[in-house]
Amino acid sequence: MRENPEDLAELQTLLDSSLTGSTAHLRSIIDQENTLTAKELTQVLTGMCTLALSTVTAKGEPRVSAVDGHFLRGRWHFGTARNAAKARHLAARPAASVAHLRGESLGVFTHGTVETLNPLGGEPAADWPELLAYFKDFYGDDAFDWNSEVVYYQLRPHWMTVYAPDIAS
Repeated sequence: MRENPEDLAELQTLLDSSLTGSTAHLRSIIDQENTLTAKELTQVLTGMCTLALSTVTAKGEPRVSAVDGHFLRGRWHFGTARNAAKARHLAARPAASVAHLRGESLGVFTHGTVETLNPLGGEPAADWPELLAYFKDFYGDDAFDWNSEVVYYQLRPHWMTVYAPDIAS
């Protein structure tokens, strides 16, 4: 777990407000009996988690693709090739949604805005050195040209909910 107490408190507030503000239909599916707390969620989402990432084209058409997601400090982090369509979509329209599913036992659904962690020719995010060390440790130092080949994002969530009927204690 890489979250500090402030990260956990912020994540718990987000989870609570997202569920409380959801539709009656969603609340009929997800309730306090089949969801996870922030602490539990960070203990489940370790390592790489495959995400379905939704972006939007210039014509307003939805696109979904898969990315390697890493849940660190209560937020999703993911990367792609700088020349990928999803990178162009996110540069122009940074709103995104991700879903992480593990069969019928876990679903984590998140909506938010991406922030570029390592912009080409720009100032990297303050926590990029720490995140880069994590990614290099995970993928290997020479897996990519980390400066020019890949772009990494942090999804700053404004809504997140968790369905975990088989994991919840």
